[in-house]
Amino acid sequence: MLTHLTIKNYALIRHLELDPSNALNVITGETGAGKSIMLGALGLLMGNRADSKVLWDENEKCIIEGTYNIKGYKLKTFFKTNDLDYDDQTVIRREISPGGKSRAFINDTPVTLDILKHIGGMLMDIHSQHETLQLGNQSFQLHLIDTFAGNELIKESYAEAWKKYQENKNAFESLSREAATLRADADYVKFQLDELQKAALVEDEQSGLESELRVMEHAEEIKSRFNIVLDLMTRSELNARNLIGDVKHELHQLSNYAPAYETLLKRLESVRIELNDVADEIENEESKVEFDPERTEFVKERLSNIYRLQKKHRVNSVKELIEIENSLHQKNNVTSNLDELLALAEKNLKMAEKKLFDSANALSETRKKEFEPICKQLVKLLKDLGIPEATLQVDKQVIQPTSSGQDKIDILFSANKGIAPRPLAQVASGGEFSRLMFSIKFMMAAKTAMPTLVLDEIDNGVSGEIALQLGSMMQNMSRNHQVITISHLPQIAARGDRHYYVFKDNSSEKTISNIRMLNETERVEEIAKMIGGAKPSRIALENAQELLAR
Repeated sequence: MLTHLTIKNYALIRHLELDPSNALNVITGETGAGKSIMLGALGLLMGNRADSKVLWDENEKCIIEGTYNIKGYKLKTFFKTNDLDYDDQTVIRREISPGGKSRAFINDTPVTLDILKHIGGMLMDIHSQHETLQLGNQSFQLHLIDTFAGNELIKESYAEAWKKYQENKNAFESLSREAATLRADADYVKFQLDELQKAALVEDEQSGLESELRVMEHAEEIKSRFNIVLDLMTRSELNARNLIGDVKHELHQLSNYAPAYETLLKRLESVRIELNDVADEIENEESKVEFDPERTEFVKERLSNIYRLQKKHRVNSVKELIEIENSLHQKNNVTSNLDELLALAEKNLKMAEKKLFDSANALSETRKKEFEPICKQLVKLLKDLGIPEATLQVDKQVIQPTSSGQDKIDILFSANKGIAPRPLAQVASGGEFSRLMFSIKFMMAAKTAMPTLVLDEIDNGVSGEIALQLGSMMQNMSRNHQVITISHLPQIAARGDRHYYVFKDNSSEKTISNIRMLNETERVEEIAKMIGGAKPSRIALENAQELLAR
């Protein structure tokens, strides 16, 4: 529901603010005063394209801002999916810069026009007498029937069946496409797999083998240098171990003279222990170094095989080779069990297909039951709205299932006696279509939560009792749904919960379009003018009071 509308610097509007009621809001005014301009502004909040030519002042930006109460619209998932901050009082803003750049915001977060169109369509429905495409649309007609039938749960069940069918269909077709390739490549895959399995690769072995080979290839040099080190540390007459022992003896003689000397002695002892430990470890490593021709040859061949496999498969590590081996193993398993896998995939597809058709048939039956009641109710409403010879029927064809079911629906309509009903888009004139569309929305309003309904002079071509009936229907709709109607009929203006008057202000150098809410006295005056002209008579004023009293 729209709770507040601000329009700045748009077309003839310098600054306009509106606080529509949650019921029926009527907007009247002179021709060209700016009523249609408001529709253009609302269209921008619904994602329509913007043009810098609409700026009232070409040096300032245009701002259209709508505040909506969206508590009952179940939009939290939409906000979360699109990373938007949810608020029951949501603000949608559109800005157009003097350079023509357009920006859109939802609760101060920038959004794309696609997101704006999506949420705008859920919050507002602008209906005019020229709106012909939607009613002739297959999806809209199905939506009408499903809404009337209360098909929400069965549609969810069908949607799940459709999803499962598509998943199984794609899986079977994908496996079928792969089957020929897999069979053709089976021998090569098996050859590659055998080669890698024979290699018996271990993920971390390459670095260890490379290190081992380096040691074996330089064994003589390594042993020689280890022995030199051991001589210097422990074996020669003037070795490091003996020298440290001498130093320790001298420090020991000094340690009683000062705490600092005792500390130095302790540190030296630590060095002596570490030196002995290192010497023992070097001796241990030296004993391990042996030149083994057989082991050296084995390591060389092992590494050569690893390098060859890496080059062949264009990778740089044993880990990647193991991943390729696993992939080849999986392909080999698929190929080996291809017939069984295809049979299973086909079986799953047939099961999903049966469930889909069962669900589609159930959905079709619920729709079929509503054809006659919908047509009867629409015919009655159309007769009340001045189309006494209206006839409607629903033409249904069974088609291959789609995401919306297996029904191709065409609502056929005739406004005249003796004329066979034909598809809506082919036969409805502007006025007839407008009343038919309004009747449909009147019916849907009783069945489901609808967005704010904006009606643009759909009362063209009606008068008298029909106008009273149209106003009564609008008032009934507004008990549960916010309605904003632009009208030129006093019978409808009198039904409004709030009455807004649009007028031009020519007092300054540039014309400005303004709007104001009328009080009770002003409403009587305005409705009397709609009845009797600019200077209404006493009778026109009495008629206006009578209409308001109704």
